[in-house]
Amino acid sequence: MNNLKTVWSDTPDTSAYPRPQMVRDSYFSLDGKWDYKIVKGDLSYMPSESEIYDGKISVPFSPESMLSGVNRTLMPEEVLIYRTVFTKQAYGIALLHFGAVDYKCKVYVNGNCVAGHTGGYTPFECEIQKFIKDGENELVVCVTDPSDTMPVSRGKQAIKNGGIWYTPSSGIWQSVWLEYLPETYIKRLIIRPDFDAKIVTISAITNTGCNKFEITTLDGKHCSSIDGVATLDCKDCTPWTPENPVLYPFEVKCGQDKVGSYFAIRKFSVGRRKDGKHCFMLNNKPYFMTGLLDQGYWSDGLYTAPSDEALVYDIELAKKCGFNTLRKHIKVEPLRWYYHCDRLGMIVWQDFINGGGKYNPFAILLLPNIGINVKDDKYAFYSRKDETGRKLYYEEMKEITELLYNCPCIALWTPFNEGWGQFDSLKACRYLRSLDDTRIIDHASGWSDQGGEIRSIHKYFVPFKMPKREKRPVILSEFGGYSMKIEDHAFSDKIFGYAIFNDKDKLDAALKRLWEDELIPAKELGLCASIYTQLSDVQSEVNGLVTYDRRIVKVDEKALKKLNDDLVKLYSE
Repeated sequence: MNNLKTVWSDTPDTSAYPRPQMVRDSYFSLDGKWDYKIVKGDLSYMPSESEIYDGKISVPFSPESMLSGVNRTLMPEEVLIYRTVFTKQAYGIALLHFGAVDYKCKVYVNGNCVAGHTGGYTPFECEIQKFIKDGENELVVCVTDPSDTMPVSRGKQAIKNGGIWYTPSSGIWQSVWLEYLPETYIKRLIIRPDFDAKIVTISAITNTGCNKFEITTLDGKHCSSIDGVATLDCKDCTPWTPENPVLYPFEVKCGQDKVGSYFAIRKFSVGRRKDGKHCFMLNNKPYFMTGLLDQGYWSDGLYTAPSDEALVYDIELAKKCGFNTLRKHIKVEPLRWYYHCDRLGMIVWQDFINGGGKYNPFAILLLPNIGINVKDDKYAFYSRKDETGRKLYYEEMKEITELLYNCPCIALWTPFNEGWGQFDSLKACRYLRSLDDTRIIDHASGWSDQGGEIRSIHKYFVPFKMPKREKRPVILSEFGGYSMKIEDHAFSDKIFGYAIFNDKDKLDAALKRLWEDELIPAKELGLCASIYTQLSDVQSEVNGLVTYDRRIVKVDEKALKKLNDDLVKLYSE
């Protein structure tokens, strides 16, 4: 059993406001100790009033995690039942929120089924005012999770962990909370900065279709909506960059409802350097993105960070090492993580979630790495025969894009990674572009290249060299993976990595050679961005800059920062 504790393990805290771009005064957290029970069955199982529970689980930590207090894997043939009670706090529309529940669930309030949801990475909400009463109310959530036994979106979760596959995080793994709202309330904001026009447009989607609202900025400026859209003049705003991440708070009022939010003025695009080579652009200027692969796993909480402070630690460590980008790898984080990237100045590349059947190593590893790319409309070849799974992928893509659209930090979307459940990637990119035309898209990270907008390369074991005769922008979206196991801070005796080091000085020297001999020369030849594997150790993978428990930083932070500073020098120099 994993017993690696982070410095936050003994005082876990998930009380921070869950949606920093939709802040209200009426917020009542339901996180904490709930009753739980695991039984054989499916979602047809409904607990009785006299149900005897197995014990207590700490929400929002998954049962597989140390911090849940359960330390038990939810198997595909089982159902996890949660129960808690809450007291009605106010009158009006009672909106019950779930940040994320993996994978399929039903929600009951006082014995009434009020909601169901499929998909483990996006939030959902439901109005429950018709079902609650003064005094004590019962909330029950039933969950099933097939993990990697069915062709559903699962990320890197596997019932049998090992190598690059990790312990699942089943059930509730993000915060649960209540809000009490007026009859008309704001469901969603759409914040769209236009850097070239020096404006930001804001739309407010309400539950009643009302499109009249008022915007007030921190400096006292007022703006009314016209046909459901308010336009703010931003000619005097400071552009957002990782070096100067300026955010502008504002308030939206619609009838009796009021939410606090923020925006930034910035633009991500692909362009050309002065020498004519491709580059990524930030605010219409060439900008090299040097980043880390970030799995978002924690030794004590798995998918769920032990505290808000822990989220900040990872981002600040990356910045101390000179990185300006994090590639969030096949996981969607709680919205607080993106908020911290926004305010601290960290660019984010966001992966969507892979699914499909059992992956075919012949298709995923062998052929692409000898230069043979099979068209990804061959569903059986890519383990994507299940039509329902393909349909759910598009539904989740829409949900994730809408969820994260307003985050200034997000520069790039990655629909597919290394052929895992890849299908119709160019069609997926067209659909994604219809949802968001403001960001860069890496259609197929690593291999199984289908001719998208960007050539995306993963390179381990052998030196990276810029491809010849490539007419598209080139990014090195994974590389390195240099590993070093730290005794008493490793998940197990079995380790995985792409190059093994037993000495910190040798690891630092190898990183120096990697940057100076491969990355910096490649940048001069036109490389647009690079993502090193990885930020932290994850279970058997010991290739992080920091151990899985976040207690030991393995690298010389100042030396790595200097390497990154040399890498991202202005192209004009």
